Amino acid sequence: MKICIVSNLYPPHIIGGAEITVAKLAEGLSGKGYQVMVITTNPQKEESVETLNGVKVYRVNPWNLYTLYDHQDKPAINKALWHAMDIWNPNSHKKVKDILVKEKPDIVHVNNYKGFSMSVFSSVTECGIPLVFTAHDCSLICPRANLLHGNGEICEDPQMICNLYSNLQRRLIKGKVDWLTAPSEFIINKLKSSQFFTDTRTSKIPLGIELTPERLTKDYETIDISYMGGLNRIKGVQVLIRAFRKIESDWVRLHIYGKGIDETEFKDMASDDPRIIFHGYLERDSLMESYQKTNLAVLPSICYDNSPMMIYESLTSSTPVIASRIGGIPELIEDDQNGYLFTAGDADELREILEGLINDPQSLTQLEEGAYESAAQYSMENYLHAFEDIYQTLTNNNKKKGN
Repeated sequence: MKICIVSNLYPPHIIGGAEITVAKLAEGLSGKGYQVMVITTNPQKEESVETLNGVKVYRVNPWNLYTLYDHQDKPAINKALWHAMDIWNPNSHKKVKDILVKEKPDIVHVNNYKGFSMSVFSSVTECGIPLVFTAHDCSLICPRANLLHGNGEICEDPQMICNLYSNLQRRLIKGKVDWLTAPSEFIINKLKSSQFFTDTRTSKIPLGIELTPERLTKDYETIDISYMGGLNRIKGVQVLIRAFRKIESDWVRLHIYGKGIDETEFKDMASDDPRIIFHGYLERDSLMESYQKTNLAVLPSICYDNSPMMIYESLTSSTPVIASRIGGIPELIEDDQNGYLFTAGDADELREILEGLINDPQSLTQLEEGAYESAAQYSMENYLHAFEDIYQTLTNNNKKKGN
């Protein structure tokens, strides 16, 4: 079987966890003997084809005001124009379709598509190839992809322009996806409640991780609390800092890993507390070592996170997770088993949970065991097998149709 995976980002050019997951999927399938190719964007203007870890990678540059990699730093008016041009990009449509005609894959698996535009779905269906779409966020519903207003509050009343955007996206994708997957039921339900994929087969497929061979033993001389992720207000780092500063214990440390647009603000909030340590951005191997040394991981998101990789990586490192009760997060965390949930944005509730665990290391030991055991269901083998089944079903159906 020849599998084509479409992803707007692909290593070594990464911004978040979705592209890392896509790379693991592509390389894992290649390792099982499938012929795998990836179509992705390029931060440079030139286009290229290379083989990376057994995967053939096409890097294209669909015409727009600027590349996807430069999006974060652009002024609002430029972003608005970029999004308008990214709704249906004819240049992207042609480039993707040309590659598909040349390569003739049996199945196409579209992941994050921003930067390619919605035209990528037409490129696939016009070639008569079965299409799987994995929703990593709410891009179909929301231009920001996170269902937040500009002030950071959750959007319960979309503006007219957002409704127009969603309606247009709905028309452009209607009837083009043969199978929808997402790491959480939350995202699937959000899309369906917005009248997307009402007649499409759907599957919840949690992310896959490389499991740690055995449960790790932790040291409690100092209780190390960690946050790993973007340093942005929507991730709730300010909530974590406020909660931690109210903890009076001297034997605790808060380690913050990552970078982001609100980093300076967070450092100012923590400047007079030497227990709070900023480590900056770490490469993956170093970050995994930090997970293993951590007693508690905290994910204080105030946005609708889908299925954060931070949780999976913490669990397989025998690290309990304290996380916001929002989005798809509650599907991964069970109170008193592998962590605890708290009300998003509630620093006092978070502080109470942290203090209770800090003062009772025995409870930490029990949570560590539960964390490690709960990670087993998220093996990379399970992840690959779930998609293999979908690909095989769709390709068999396509052959019966005579395509």
